[in-house]
Amino acid sequence: MAIASAETNRNIAQLNSFLRGEISAVETYRIAVEKLHPGSPALTALFACAKSHERRVEKLTAKIRALGGTPDTRSGAWGAMTRALEKGAAVFGDKAAIFLLEEGEDHGLKDYRHDLEKLDADARMLVTSELLPQQEETHRKLSELKKGHGEVTA
Repeated sequence: MAIASAETNRNIAQLNSFLRGEISAVETYRIAVEKLHPGSPALTALFACAKSHERRVEKLTAKIRALGGTPDTRSGAWGAMTRALEKGAAVFGDKAAIFLLEEGEDHGLKDYRHDLEKLDADARMLVTSELLPQQEETHRKLSELKKGHGEVTA
C-alpha cells in the first residue's frame, strides 16, 4: 500500500509542477493581450493560446483532485517572464511580447517532454494524449508569430 501512495504522491507533485507552469502561462498571456497594440494581428493567436492553457489548467486541476491531491493555485517558472512582460511589453512592443511568450512555450514543451517519464501510465496518458499535443500546438503558433508569419507589428 505504501508503494501506491508514494507513486500517487509523485504523480500529484509532478502534475502540480505542470499546473504551476500552465497557471503562469495563463497569467502571461493575459498580460500580453492587454499590452499588445490594439488591432495587432497577433491577438487572435494569443487568445487561442491562452484558452488552450486555461483548458490545461482545468484538466490538471481535475486530475490532481481525482488522485486525492490539492492543486496548486500559484504560478511557477513563468512567473519571472510574466513580470518581465508586464514591465517591458508596453515599452518594447509586440515583438518583445511574442519573443517572451515563445520562450515560455519552449520551456513548457521541454518540461512536458522531460518529466513525462516521472508519471505512472494513467497520468502519462493524460499528458501524451491531451496536454502535450496542445503544448506543441501553442508552441507552433508562437514560433510562427516569432518568425513573422503572424505579421506582428514593431
